[in-house]
Amino acid sequence: MGTTNILIAGVGGQGLVLSTRIISYAAFKEGFDIKSGDVIGLSQRGGTVWGSVRFGKEVHSPIIPNGEADILLGLEELESLRWLHLMRKNAHIIINKQNIFPNRVLIEKEEYPKDIVADLKSKGFQVDSVDAREIARTAGNVKTENIVLLGRLSKLLPIKYETWIETIKENVPAKTVDINIIAFNKSRE
Repeated sequence: MGTTNILIAGVGGQGLVLSTRIISYAAFKEGFDIKSGDVIGLSQRGGTVWGSVRFGKEVHSPIIPNGEADILLGLEELESLRWLHLMRKNAHIIINKQNIFPNRVLIEKEEYPKDIVADLKSKGFQVDSVDAREIARTAGNVKTENIVLLGRLSKLLPIKYETWIETIKENVPAKTVDINIIAFNKSRE
């Protein structure tokens, strides 16, 4: 197996750091060499945040070269568009149906793009559009949106289900373990 390259893109406050950590730890537990990184400088302002996880037999850098990302986990629709230059042809994109308007849209200087999912599909990507907020709501807590998306991602990776559950239990607050596992499982259905 070669290196698997995952890019996570979102807006500050969506749980990108936790998502990156869970993916990384789960891959490590399966015996893969992993490298990860995230840029969270604007997270407190609701700005753009991103992270990467690369795993395989031997990985030397957390930086995904242009055109080599296998999977994009888009925590917000617009943020998914910002990273297409890193995606390989026919890559998987798991995209949350959530729209968080940036300041330029809020002050009516720009428009939020329409039909982002259709645009991504027209470019040849394999797109899985997920209403993570609704799935998280039915699981019992909308704050589990990122775990919902990880549930969908888990179906694409060579990591055992049991490893995902163990890793979630170790990384979310103890009082939220059950609700996070419910959210993870609902997304896998």
